Amino acid sequence: MLVTERYRPEQPLDQLGAEFADAVRPADFPKLTLRFRHQRVAERLGLDRLDDAQWVEHFGQLNPLPGAQPRRLALRYHGHQFRTYNPDLGDGRGFLLAQLREAPSDRLSDLSTKGSGRTPYSRGGDGRLTLKGGVREALATAMLEALGAPTSDTLSLVETGEALQRSDEPSPTRACVLVRRTYSSIRFGTFQRHAFHERKDLLTALTRHVLGVYHPDLAAAADPAAALLGRVVEQTAVLTAGWMLAGFVHGVLNTDNMNINGESFDYGPYRFLPRNDPNFVAAYFDQNGLYAFGRQPEAVFWNLNQLAGALSLICSDEALADQLNRFSTLYREAMTAGMLRRLGLMSSGAAADQELAQSAFRALATGGDALRWEPFFFDWFCGLASQARAMSGPRSALYDQEAFLAFRARLAMFEAERPERLITPYFAQREPEELLLPAIEGVWQDIAERDDWTAFQLKLEAIDNARRAYDFPVRR
Repeated sequence: MLVTERYRPEQPLDQLGAEFADAVRPADFPKLTLRFRHQRVAERLGLDRLDDAQWVEHFGQLNPLPGAQPRRLALRYHGHQFRTYNPDLGDGRGFLLAQLREAPSDRLSDLSTKGSGRTPYSRGGDGRLTLKGGVREALATAMLEALGAPTSDTLSLVETGEALQRSDEPSPTRACVLVRRTYSSIRFGTFQRHAFHERKDLLTALTRHVLGVYHPDLAAAADPAAALLGRVVEQTAVLTAGWMLAGFVHGVLNTDNMNINGESFDYGPYRFLPRNDPNFVAAYFDQNGLYAFGRQPEAVFWNLNQLAGALSLICSDEALADQLNRFSTLYREAMTAGMLRRLGLMSSGAAADQELAQSAFRALATGGDALRWEPFFFDWFCGLASQARAMSGPRSALYDQEAFLAFRARLAMFEAERPERLITPYFAQREPEELLLPAIEGVWQDIAERDDWTAFQLKLEAIDNARRAYDFPVRR
């Protein structure tokens, strides 16, 4: 196997114990066709020299990687789904394939599957993933990375030659197995499972494992559970702000869809906002708008409370409450810092930064149906350094309205951060790269009707152009 010197497998989760995961086998697929490999992520993991046959062996057939854990592990967890507790969850169509150190960050990365077959937690399902679902996830992770939001990476997409029956799309439909990279597979629901069974010993072991492996700076904390919750609150505040500033609607913010490293993953019925709308809902089955765009911070905080509830078996309520109470302030700070980042501006002090963020959101709200979400940030990237470009573009008349005049006046107080980014060809375009539903459906239509992957490849290239142009710092 042609791995590089960057390839560094480890097995910490496999060593955690039998109460945390079950060994499983992948399904036997009739035909494996490589559709996507993320070469930039593969390079960080030392996997970039694999030829396509080796790639399919490990990420299609799902044979263990050399030196990595020998067993494929379906992780055990519970969770709240639309705020109803479900003790019958767990990895129902995926497993942990390997854990590798990433270069140059040295962070531990988990490689996990989706659509790899049935497990003890499939609950009557077939354990498969539709090819459309895999395509949608690859696009979502690319777009969120481009916009600076913490996200998993889609490492691989292999079509499996199966025909699936699904009630929510025309059937039969094609199937795939997806491999994602995350910085942890441990979810809020992992803690909830052991709290449900009143296993203080397992909660303690899990907490110490997470601190030792993922947050070693906290490993010697006097109160490990409170320290862990505090770090999760910090990182989750940044994650939530990242979603909001990207105009991203997760769709299914259940506790089993949140991990302990503040990272977005497992993309189902997500949507990106066409326009500013706090009531915008991604999932057709979210009829009460529980996870609407504007309610996402509330939903995340509710989930953090459930994690705290699980940890309360091994920590005082007061210590946990102290950590939870930090979320609102941390979220506001992350929103302000994130707004400056999205607008390509340097700080002018806490008060001025907050006023700019508020002015920007007022302008977005005033734009209504005439202003799509992403073009606002594209037009005003690097502040007044883009004023001539914005005022000669397709939204120039809108930017002469009162709310935008106030926003432009605020911009005068800020210096551009790395204004040389505006020289890239991306900012010579009249429109930014977006990932709205019609574009996703168009990509899929070409694949479904003609097996034409050109639009998919071009969309990923266009999103990557945006990523390189914005050049947002990525948490690695």
